[in-house]
Amino acid sequence: MEQYTTKSGKPLKMKVKFVDHEKELVKASEALPLPLYFTNAVFFTLFFSVVYFLLTSWREKIRTNTPLHVIELSEIVAIIAFVASFIYLLGFFGMDFVQSLILQPSNDIWAADDDEDIILKEDARKVPCGQALDCSITKMAPIASPKAAPKVVPKVFEEKAMMETPPPTEEDEEIIKAVVAGTIASYSLETKLGDCKRAASIRREALQRVTGKSLEGLPLEGFDYESILGQCCEMPVGYITIPVGIAGPLMLDGREFSVPMATTEGCLVASTNRGCKAINLSGGASSVLLKDGMTRAPVVRFNSAKRAAELKFFMEDPENYETISMVFNKSSRFGRLQTVKCAVAGKNLYMRFTCSTGDAMGMNMVSKGVQNVLDFLQNDFPDMDVIGISGNYCSDKKPAAVNWIEGRGKSVVCEAVIKGDIVTKVLKTNVAALVELNMLKNLTGSAIAGALGGFNAHASNIVSAVYLATGQDPAQNIESSHCITMMEAINDGKDLHVSVTMPSIEVGTVGGGTQLASQSACLNLLGVKGANREAPGTNARQLASVVAGSVLAGELSLMSAIAAGQLVKSHMKYNRSNKDVTTVTSA
Repeated sequence: MEQYTTKSGKPLKMKVKFVDHEKELVKASEALPLPLYFTNAVFFTLFFSVVYFLLTSWREKIRTNTPLHVIELSEIVAIIAFVASFIYLLGFFGMDFVQSLILQPSNDIWAADDDEDIILKEDARKVPCGQALDCSITKMAPIASPKAAPKVVPKVFEEKAMMETPPPTEEDEEIIKAVVAGTIASYSLETKLGDCKRAASIRREALQRVTGKSLEGLPLEGFDYESILGQCCEMPVGYITIPVGIAGPLMLDGREFSVPMATTEGCLVASTNRGCKAINLSGGASSVLLKDGMTRAPVVRFNSAKRAAELKFFMEDPENYETISMVFNKSSRFGRLQTVKCAVAGKNLYMRFTCSTGDAMGMNMVSKGVQNVLDFLQNDFPDMDVIGISGNYCSDKKPAAVNWIEGRGKSVVCEAVIKGDIVTKVLKTNVAALVELNMLKNLTGSAIAGALGGFNAHASNIVSAVYLATGQDPAQNIESSHCITMMEAINDGKDLHVSVTMPSIEVGTVGGGTQLASQSACLNLLGVKGANREAPGTNARQLASVVAGSVLAGELSLMSAIAAGQLVKSHMKYNRSNKDVTTVTSA
């Protein structure tokens, strides 16, 4: 009997019956009348015995010139036994053997976190990989009798009681003391204990004792720590909660999308939602994918600049492309080399590889292909010294002109024509004011500031919010937010043409944080969860288009607010806390 107490002091009683469905299921092996090993031995013996008998019989017929199609009763029985034993053995061993060949894990050093391996695997579990929610059975009040009037029991519990962590056991207390003393490494707790949740709890308590600071308010319960082991986060002590709002629906390329945005900035979702409304009322937006290719650029060194230049000419020679491409492509089913662009700095050579990556963001995929090419080049260039597989010419998670000019990930243009009356009624401004503000702020002002890819109002706001909600790498917001916003009066100045050009949106729908339950749910909301089996890469490209469309909506709304002088007023209304910040102190 489970018992809880409400704030009013009344006991809340309930009974929960747990049913182990797995125990109720009868395995195929348990249905056999004989032990499994004995049954297998019988069929093995039968199979090889009848094969031997048939071969011997047929050899005798050939020796005596007897037609093979003339069979005796004993041979009929042998053939039936052969078919029966073959079917049994194929069903018992064959399917597993074939699947093991198809799904055999790679021994490659990159295979531990290779995004592409997720793409063709069927998930047979009842919850998705990375289920980061507490899926325990909800405790419910007893169902009222049909004769009695229904009584609503308020589910009010003390908030603190739900957040409290149970005190450590004696065994855990010893481990905590060992971690504090340094005799047990904090990072090794998962390996030593074999329980990720327990390891996080012990690490958390040890951290509080070492620092003397409380982690109250940082949740520990209700998260599946097994789901992040080895792929998302090391040495966890809890998790943070970020509210997710919905902007939209956004009409994009003839489809409606409800865009999830994880943010703590007031006004952001509301503003983007207003932009979506203006786009929808004007007939929607359209997008075009210009490029799709992830990059990696190793740096190698020679004894002279001449040798570095020789490798540059070799890599950029069209006659060598087929060989290099074949070496690069052998590491992946989806990674396909597109281009190699080289740059020389003294006796150092930087080679920027670009490849398609399916529905994965693809950093691991392209890195594997690059490593294959470097190993291959050592045969013809033995004096080549590989300094690093990444030489920052990629360029990853840093503002760089090469991404702004050449693109990285998905390059997308999104546009819409906003009718003049929508600009007036929904956006509360006019076309001429928006065009002038865009020129002086997003173009001229950004040029004066020396902006690199920042010719926009707040693209990174929307990109970051969508990335957090959908499990993307938030650090790649840097290059993914490269955007130029253009506004132009059309139809004799009555309507507004607005567009965003984003050359380096780096997204994926498999791998990394996309497998966590919350993020997976947001991807599912957009209809791009997981890999697209019919056309690999389609889901990731669709997500990139949604990001660009959301940025378009956000740009349109914020620029309108500034043009109408509403920015400060709206933020004072929606982005101000009612809490007394003077009472907030460190514990």
